[in-house]
Amino acid sequence: MGPDLGPGPGPGQGGGTAPDAGSGAGRPVHQRPAVTELRLAAFGAHRSAAFPLGPITLFAGPSGSGKSQVLDAYEALSRLASGATLAEAFPDPRARVPERAVPDAERRRGFRLGCTVDGPVGPVRLDLAVQAEPTLRLVGERLTQDGQILLTTALRDPGRRTVQAAWLTGGAAGVTRAPLPDDRLGTALLPLRVAGATAGQRRVLAAAEQVVVALRSVFPCDPRPERMRGAVRPGPGRLRGDCANLTDVLRRTRQECGTRHALLTGAARTGCAGPVAGLDVRSGPDGLITALLDRGPAAPATELGRLGAGELRFLALALVLLTGPGVLAVDPAAELLSAQQALTVLADGFDQGLDGRQRAELLRLTLLSCARGHIRLVAAIGEETAGTARALPGVSVVDLGT
Repeated sequence: MGPDLGPGPGPGQGGGTAPDAGSGAGRPVHQRPAVTELRLAAFGAHRSAAFPLGPITLFAGPSGSGKSQVLDAYEALSRLASGATLAEAFPDPRARVPERAVPDAERRRGFRLGCTVDGPVGPVRLDLAVQAEPTLRLVGERLTQDGQILLTTALRDPGRRTVQAAWLTGGAAGVTRAPLPDDRLGTALLPLRVAGATAGQRRVLAAAEQVVVALRSVFPCDPRPERMRGAVRPGPGRLRGDCANLTDVLRRTRQECGTRHALLTGAARTGCAGPVAGLDVRSGPDGLITALLDRGPAAPATELGRLGAGELRFLALALVLLTGPGVLAVDPAAELLSAQQALTVLADGFDQGLDGRQRAELLRLTLLSCARGHIRLVAAIGEETAGTARALPGVSVVDLGT
């Protein structure tokens, strides 16, 4: 597999395959930028795959079918859009190259990935070609809309750590050419390089900003029960991806948002064993705080550290679904109001360690939260959850390895 995107026309010319945003009849209107398709080629177990993504997209399949790789690719795109380098987004790039991929004459191997982001300006495609060996570098990038290429990059001189970029300018110039670093996403750099003085430049900026906004609004969530059991020191109350500071976030939601805290308490009644009258937080003499399940007047409270791993994972995921960017440790685009952004939660092993009652309650909370349009979910699940989810309206189950 060659790592480049292949020959194609330059910016302003035809060659893309994006849907026509202008024609748009029957197409759902996305007022909040959202990733609506993820594409993987020669990426781990995926040869040439395109996955439509809706408000709730759940990936099912046997072990080794590539569920985790799909979520890893989405997270890597998010990190690149947030300014990370390729090495930060792909700490083990060789693991993404198919094991049997044959290097070319120059010993190069790599992979491709891309996405479509829909939003106010219509569908925009982003496609990347990554060289993993012998040197990690972004050797090709293409941003297209309505079949027109807005940005393209190509590796011209392997001896330089840059790629040659060209983006649509319009007017007398037509196209602007300049070198960009080969280890960062060019689309994320465009707002720093394009003045927006012409109609063409403004179109490029609008498309790039839509892609960046959607990709940055991502919260990878992997609750780790072993890190959630102890008392913690009060902090800013923004939930981390491993949910180790769950107690601090419960303290904050209890103080600041009674409605969300009440919803979480109701979920705990379903997902935790025994009676649950409330969720409380206790301060100790050492300044540390401990979360508790209030068992009512007839029984002592239970510290969260005494709960089972499944109960802790359930509480953490329920909290994620019932909150938003103000409570989760994400860095959405500051230039756009949070009400105009959709947060995508990535959850590998969404139902790991949960019983049937907990799985059903999480699916109910997912439908409740995602129906409002502020939260989207992309998750990997087991077959039992998939069997239930396939019958739910508004839920897309993607079966891999079949």
